[in-house]
Amino acid sequence: MAELKDRLRTDLTAAMKSRDDVRTRTLRSVLTAISTEEASGQAARELGDEDIVRVLTRETKKRREAAEAFEEGGRTDQAAAERAESDVLADYLPEQLGDDELRELVAAVIAETGAEGPKAMGQVMKQVTPRVAGRAEGGRVAAEVKRQLTA
Repeated sequence: MAELKDRLRTDLTAAMKSRDDVRTRTLRSVLTAISTEEASGQAARELGDEDIVRVLTRETKKRREAAEAFEEGGRTDQAAAERAESDVLADYLPEQLGDDELRELVAAVIAETGAEGPKAMGQVMKQVTPRVAGRAEGGRVAAEVKRQLTA
């Protein structure tokens, strides 16, 4: 049983009781996304915490991108609402890696694999991605891998 899913449900109940509209709306949305993910595919299955973190990361990214789009369109009220939802979801994600930690992790993988040059980016990303597991955005990881391989 996924502890994170139980925590989300418990927090949803608490948010509803305290009439916290942003938290209630956000948690309902993410629990729906989790249920959809569980129902998709060949056989229905219950997601573990690792899978739920992946869903939370995806949902956070969606909100961040939506906030940027609303900001560009001059809809600052909608942008603020998307950022508020993103902040709620951030409470459920693992602590993000700092720049130094990410740099060291990528350097270690490059040393382990003996990768050289930009052509080895896929090989390094394949090794780094599971180690990062929701603690850094994919674009940020890819940028660091590219930087180190081209340096």
